[in-house]
Amino acid sequence: MESVVQLMPVTPSIDQLARIIGNVAAPAFLLGAVASFISVLISRINRVIDRAQFLHGLAEDDVPKAYLKADIPRLRRRATLLNRSLFCSILSAILTALIIIVAFISALFNIAHEYGVALLFIAALLTFSLSLLDLAREARIALHDNDLRA
Repeated sequence: MESVVQLMPVTPSIDQLARIIGNVAAPAFLLGAVASFISVLISRINRVIDRAQFLHGLAEDDVPKAYLKADIPRLRRRATLLNRSLFCSILSAILTALIIIVAFISALFNIAHEYGVALLFIAALLTFSLSLLDLAREARIALHDNDLRA
C-alpha cells in the first residue's frame, strides 16, 4: 500500500500557466473584438429606435412629413436584424469566455482540452460570422431615399 491515490492534482507550475496564458491570447483578443462589436450594434439599435420613436411621434396631419411614416416597417426589419446580430455576438462572447475558462480549468486539473477548446472556438467564430451576416443584411437596407432627405 505504498502508492497513495492523489485526489487533488498538483498546482500548475508557472511554466504551465505561462503556456496557458499564451494559448488563450487569441481568444482574449477575439473577446475584446466581440465586445467592441457589441458596442457598435447597440449604438446602431439605439439609432433605429430613436428614428422609430421620432416617426411615431409625427402628427397624422403633418402632410409634408407624412411620407416618412412609411419607413416604419423598414425600421422594424432593421431592428430585428440588429437584435439577432446582437444575440449572436453575445453568444460568441460567452463561448469565447468559456474557451478561456476551460483552458485554465484543464490546466489546473491536468486534463487534455484541445478538442473541447477547438469546438468552442469554432462555435464562437460561427456565431460571430452569423452576427456579421445579419449586420451586413441590416446595412444593406439601412440607407434609403428617406434617409437622404433633410
